Amino acid sequence: MSATVLRAPAADRLVGWWLVLCAAMVFAMVVIGSITRLSGSGLSIAEWAPLSGALPPLTQAEWDRVFALYRATPQYRAVNFGMTLAEFETIFWWEWLHRFWGRLIGLVFVLPLLAFAVAGRIRRAEAGGYALLFALGGAQGVLGWYMVASGLVDEPRVSQYRLAAHLALALVLYVALLLAALRRLAPPADAVADDRLDRVRRLLVATLAVAATTVLSGAFMAGTHAGLTYNTFPLMDGALLPDGLYAAPWWRAPFESIETIQFNHLLLAVLTLALVLATWWQSRWLALAPRARVVVNGTALAVAAQVALGIATLLLAVPLPLGVLHQAGAVVLLSLLVWLWHELLGGLR
Repeated sequence: MSATVLRAPAADRLVGWWLVLCAAMVFAMVVIGSITRLSGSGLSIAEWAPLSGALPPLTQAEWDRVFALYRATPQYRAVNFGMTLAEFETIFWWEWLHRFWGRLIGLVFVLPLLAFAVAGRIRRAEAGGYALLFALGGAQGVLGWYMVASGLVDEPRVSQYRLAAHLALALVLYVALLLAALRRLAPPADAVADDRLDRVRRLLVATLAVAATTVLSGAFMAGTHAGLTYNTFPLMDGALLPDGLYAAPWWRAPFESIETIQFNHLLLAVLTLALVLATWWQSRWLALAPRARVVVNGTALAVAAQVALGIATLLLAVPLPLGVLHQAGAVVLLSLLVWLWHELLGGLR
């Protein structure tokens, strides 16, 4: 069986590369967010100013004002008491960059979109999808502040539920942009009927679902600082099943119990590894196009690297560089799985 490889028209390629740029900026946003969280910078700006906040403090009086706001937060009182203004500036700049980058993504998305629409390069059927992406991007900014606000009241950390929601929406935006770019740059050929291919597609759907769940479970790891406990592998406190696992109330344990959160994350990681390797193995018997073969091999390498990074991050109690690489690796793996799904829509070579 065979499928014709389609080449996108020049106009589609231009729009496609713009979408790649937007997706890459969202990817960078996730990485910057990881640095912000792991460096303890996420609560450094204790106000939400969508317009005026685009500029950093430009005078000493403004620096004194934002520092005074921070000194009133639980994080300053419980964690950084006695911090100097110079020390505050270090954590301030990461959070400011995180918010500024979000604004920049909005401009990079909207301005070319308007230009493409005027030039007739945006299909009428796609207009609603782009409008939805813009709305979700704005909602992501609101959700980000809603998350930060949870750490400015009683405890010096954000709600793990809001953190997970913030990450989930970022990944939805990223995957939507990536798929839109792939449709423009590498449109799949007509689907081919093949029982073996259908089995791999179903396996890939399950793999994507488990991989995405694993990434979100990582947000609960980060939100509860579970990675700073039980820094051993594969046993937790010398046991496969640690004490307190799924302690009452059991329905909240996967989101609030450190033992259960870490156990579930490890279990999901192992399941993701198994499913990715199973997808890679099953796809070996298909006559995939060369590009699809490269992507499926890439998923196997990426999942192996991600598991190794995860183990190292846990054993070393989440040093910032490894923690950031581990989160970035999760998005890389998710990207390759989404790309593989796009490739398999076109059937066999």
